[in-house]
Parts: sequence; C-alpha cells; structure tokens
Amino acid sequence: MSDKAQNVIDDLFEILVKTYTPQPVVMDHGKGSYAWDTDGKKYLDFAVGIAVVSLGHSNPAVLKAMNDQAQKLMMCQQSYATEPKLRAAKLLVENTCADLIYFCNSGTEAIEAAMKTVRKWAHETKGPHCTEIIAFRNSFHGRTYGAASITEKRHTQEFFNPYIPDCHFATFNDLESVKKLISEKTCAIFLEPVQGEGGLLPADPCFLMGLRKLCDEYNIALVFDEVQAGMGRLGHFNAYDAFTCCGGDPACVNGSLSGTSKARAIEPDIICWAKGMGSGFPVGAMGAKKKFGDAIIVGSHGTTYGGNPLACAVAATVMEKMLRPGFMEKIAKTSKVMFDGLHALQRASNKITAVKGKGLMIGLDTVFDIKDLLNGLQKNGLLATQAGKSTLRLTPPLTLSEDEAKEALEIIEKTLQELEE
Repeated sequence: MSDKAQNVIDDLFEILVKTYTPQPVVMDHGKGSYAWDTDGKKYLDFAVGIAVVSLGHSNPAVLKAMNDQAQKLMMCQQSYATEPKLRAAKLLVENTCADLIYFCNSGTEAIEAAMKTVRKWAHETKGPHCTEIIAFRNSFHGRTYGAASITEKRHTQEFFNPYIPDCHFATFNDLESVKKLISEKTCAIFLEPVQGEGGLLPADPCFLMGLRKLCDEYNIALVFDEVQAGMGRLGHFNAYDAFTCCGGDPACVNGSLSGTSKARAIEPDIICWAKGMGSGFPVGAMGAKKKFGDAIIVGSHGTTYGGNPLACAVAATVMEKMLRPGFMEKIAKTSKVMFDGLHALQRASNKITAVKGKGLMIGLDTVFDIKDLLNGLQKNGLLATQAGKSTLRLTPPLTLSEDEAKEALEIIEKTLQELEE
C-alpha cells in the first residue's frame, strides 16, 4: 500500500465514529464486476456493498437514469405525485404480491415501516393488547431501535437497553419453536428467507409454508425481510418465489416436491426491500397487501427523502433491467457455476466445511480464521465480506459472467492452498 493511501485511511479513521474496522485499501472506482483501489490494484468484487450493486459498477443504464432525472427534479415534498414514483410503484405492484407501496431510503427504514404497520393493524383489528412480534435467532433486520429490537444481536448489546418490548425469538427452521411463542398478543412474524448475518442459511420451504398456515390460522401478519435476499439475488425477482412447497402433501419431505406441479410459492403479507433495488443508489421500500397497508393513514407515518424522484427513477430502471427476459435465467446459470465449483473444491479438500446459500447469495465455511481468509482473498484480488462469526459471504453483481465466476473460484482455490501451507 502506498503512503498516500495509508494516510487517507489513518486521517479518515481519526475523524469518523468507529462503526467499522478500516480495510487496508482505499477504493477508487469500479466497472462491472471489478473495482480498483487508489494504488491501481484490480479486484473482482464479490462484496459490492454487501449485495447492493446488483447491476455492477457504473452500469450505463443506471448512470443515464441518474443523470437524466438529476437534471429534471431530484427532490420534492412527498405529498406530490411524480412520474418516477408511479413508475417504480407500478413495477412493484405488478411483479410482487403487494398491493400498496411505501418508499423509504434503506432496509432498516423499510423494517421500521413494517413494524409500525403491523402494530397499528393489530391494534385496530385485534385490540391494543396485540403487540408481540416473533423474530428468529441469528436474524439481522437493521440498526435502528425497532429493527435492532428484532435482531439477534440485541442479546449481546445490552448497553442499548431498553429495546422495544414484546419482541420474542424462535429458532429458524423450527416450526415448533414458533408455535410455543404464539398467543392472542402476537401481531406479526418477521424473518429473512435467507439469513444474511446468520451465515447464509436458507429457510426450509416447508417451514415457510408452516409459518404461512400459522399466520392464516391466528390472523398474524407474515413479514419477509427481502432487503438482502430479494431483487434477483436468489435468481427470482422476489425472494419468496425461490421457495415453493407442496402445501402439506405427505409425500413431501423438507420441500422435496418443490419445483413440481404440486408446489406453490409462499407469499408473505408484507415485504421489505432495499440494497439491490437501487444498484448502489440509496432506496428502500415496503410492500403490503391491502389488508395491512390500509392501516397506515395520513399522519401515522411519513418520510422526507423516501420516494424522491431521483431514487425512484434509478429504482425503476434497475427493476426494469431485472425483469427483462433471460435476466433471472442468467443468474441461475452463473449460480450453478459457483456452487458446482465450490462443491468441487470442498470434495478436493477437507478445508471447506460447508457451502451454503442460494442464487448469488453464497456462504462458505472453512477451517481457517475468517479474517485470515478475507485478507488472503483481498491480497489475491477478490473482495468478499463476513457473515456471522465465521462464514465467508459472496454476493457478486447479478450481472456476473460465467467466466468471472470461474475466475473467482480460481482465486478462492489459490487462497485456500496458501492458507494451508
């Protein structure tokens, strides 16, 4: 690293609140699946802001949308209608199970909106006693107080007490643990279809179907946090479309009938989006079925920047690109290259203990210290992130090519060999 780069890191760290440990590089620019630091070193970027830059760095369509809209109107009061907001909202309503859309700026804001929506809906339809929310161990929903209150990390961060009350935690993929927590006070169940910080663990389709049935039986809102797993990340526009279940066929074991004519997707009542929705531009949204979305009325919630014309123009452009014929099929092919390659490395070495995830949301557990693995990959030209205590998280752009996937596999193999020596 050059002295200039080190000075930038040191000077910045000195004046920032210490929310992150600084990386030993200064990032400069990116193009497609690659990023470069200020010293000119090239990296294959499998971090992309943790599953954010869905269409790759400096995507021409995204840049055009930003430039065109910035020259027209970047901001206005949210009570005014704009064409970009209508365009983005219609894309969501037409391509998801949501009837009503609320725009915001981030994933944690989408979660906050969902929490307020279910609490207000339950208060009005089930009574003021109905305030309890069930979430899951190893979950991550954000860092604002509401989102943090249904995030596993609250149990190790007691210095932020008191959290929002009436939030309880079940065991992911364990339906019986959920049943034990349900009562007349339960208003909602929140979960990630694939746990991000929980180590890239996908939900079992039959578990999701079980949750759907419980929510229908007890009149509880089912909320999917698709902030990381949605918007094409799993090879489907909606993360929930990546999970299908037979709906109780006794021949089905752990979702074994998924993909057959008997299987169907498990729809949530409310969905939270962000990250890949803007491909690098800050934007988020909550989508709700009418029954629940109608609970939010004028004066009960709002936003200053959410739904601004610039963010909506970018989000609409990103979603239109994702919805083009062949886009999701390409993700499936590239995902297969990655998973096949990682499983081959696992068979060839006893250093990989688990390959997890779905689509282009991939987790890798190894016998090596995660920090050493991340540093080794970075040294060899691959950027990645950590999920949970020890899982390597690989979330490349959704536009990743098969050749780029093979390049990443070569870097991973080389790094594992070097760590073994």
